Amino acid sequence: MSAAKNRYETKDHQRSRSDSPWSKWHRIKGQLWVLAWLFFCRWTPKPFNRWRLFWLRLFGADVVGRPYVDASARVKYPWHMRIEHKACIGPDSNIYSLGRVIIRERVSITQEVYVCTGTHDLSDPRLPLMTAPIEFKQDAFIGVRALLLPGVVVGEGAVVGGGAVVTKDVEPWTVVGGNPAKPIGKREPLNFEI
Repeated sequence: MSAAKNRYETKDHQRSRSDSPWSKWHRIKGQLWVLAWLFFCRWTPKPFNRWRLFWLRLFGADVVGRPYVDASARVKYPWHMRIEHKACIGPDSNIYSLGRVIIRERVSITQEVYVCTGTHDLSDPRLPLMTAPIEFKQDAFIGVRALLLPGVVVGEGAVVGGGAVVTKDVEPWTVVGGNPAKPIGKREPLNFEI
């Protein structure tokens, strides 16, 4: 087994491809969350951010300080997410948090970004779900329509260019772009308090 595969947690209680990897309670809680976001948050204007954070906390998100989560953003399972002070999840972004997602202080996840913590073990005919955490370190910036795959860490101050597909860790203060994302530049560390 490769080092990359060791990062994954496999949901091996699936007896077949059609079995859910989640317990009945987990699925019910997930549906309640979808309805709560739709009825209480999805329609809210930008100044209602505290209200949206309240609902994220209510459903188990670890919210530190006052980050911003746009009303059109989607979070699959908030109880798998930590978001810290002054971080931002932009319009139409999708945090597909089948596994843990950690968004540190001042991270900007711009519009239509897709953060995916799940995949399937293609070597097993049951195709069991495999999850691996994704972490965004302080001051990282994720450009429009970027795709981040399971198990990556985006380093402090790193920039992921628009449309990039991130399959590997991004070093601190590095700019990456393309498919798959490769280093295309460096960024100067921030030396002031935001």
